[in-house]
Amino acid sequence: MIEVTKINGTKFLINSNLIATVEETPDTVLTLTDGKKFIIKESRLEVQNLIKSTRQGYFCREI
Repeated sequence: MIEVTKINGTKFLINSNLIATVEETPDTVLTLTDGKKFIIKESRLEVQNLIKSTRQGYFCREI
C-alpha cells in the first residue's frame, strides 16, 4: 500500500496493485481498476517512486 494525499489534504492508503492509470492533467488523477478516480497532490513521478519502493521492500527485507 502507498500513502497519498487528496487535494483537501487528507492522507490515505491505497493498494498500489489496484491502480490502473496515473495521469497528470495538470492535477494527478489515480484511476483504479474498478473505475474509481482520486485527485491527489503527489506527482505522477512521486507515485511511480512510491510504488517502486514499496515493491522493492517486498523482496529486499533483511532477516
